[in-house]
Amino acid sequence: MDFLAGCIGGAAGVLVGHPFDTVKVRLQVQNVDKPLYRGTYHCFQSIVRQESMFGLYKGIGSPMMGLTFVNAIVFGVQGNTMRYLGHDTPMNQFLAGAAAGAIQCVVCCPMELAKTRMQMQGTGEKKSTRKLYKNSLDCLAHIYKREGLLGVNRGMVTTLIRETPCFGVYFLTYDILTRSIGCEPGDRYMIPKLLFAGGMSGVTCWLSTYPVDVIKSRLQADGVGGVYQYSSIADCVRQSVKREGLIVFTRGLTSTLLRAFPVNAVTFATVTLVLMYARGVEEGPKDSEPATPVTAHHTQLQQQAQASSL
Repeated sequence: MDFLAGCIGGAAGVLVGHPFDTVKVRLQVQNVDKPLYRGTYHCFQSIVRQESMFGLYKGIGSPMMGLTFVNAIVFGVQGNTMRYLGHDTPMNQFLAGAAAGAIQCVVCCPMELAKTRMQMQGTGEKKSTRKLYKNSLDCLAHIYKREGLLGVNRGMVTTLIRETPCFGVYFLTYDILTRSIGCEPGDRYMIPKLLFAGGMSGVTCWLSTYPVDVIKSRLQADGVGGVYQYSSIADCVRQSVKREGLIVFTRGLTSTLLRAFPVNAVTFATVTLVLMYARGVEEGPKDSEPATPVTAHHTQLQQQAQASSL
């Protein structure tokens, strides 16, 4: 049931956050010599005006399709790693989250490749006259046909570098915040506190690895139309810094942070509501297994955290 709740919560988070993600990608990969957008708000405004509201949701099929697999991997790996480590400590939370983040890259990388390509397709056009890809699956099939398995996994190294510490920081931050603000199960403000903890965890983890995400987006957008600009990760970093300076690593950061908090907040709210309807009142501990409020509280939070989607 935790898995189902996590999937539903993650889907709600995608619906809320995808427009911000589209803006982020457009800002990250736009040509600095001929920029289409002056900033986050102008990018939002331009996409809606030129491509309609649906332009903000380009490429949403890919994260929606990959959502179930990503949640399954994150949930399974994080939970099993915590059981293997044996002790619920902040460091173990980081290690378990990092392990989950690394393994889910197998699904995350192709999913984000298709999402990025779909988001860039028909930029500035309300009705694209030349659609290279019909949908996310067609996009991956097209890439596979032209570039093989390596093409489908373009950006895998940068995805791995981003996701491994990112998920570690996410679970670590969530663990520290939920312990610090004291969300007992009977607390009437428990859900708002969970939302706050989840939202801040999302913001923190994005800040921790955002420069890597910029390079990942550029590498995955590279090659659209058959023209390749970067030969490697190092070449992408070198060219980007040479042309735009260190500020290049903050491209799209505003929309990313604006997206991070509500996405995680909606995810945790949905997970909580689904679990409440599905389980009813949480059963108390058995007489032979006494538990302190903190222990019971943290167990409940851990179940929700495992089911959530970054």
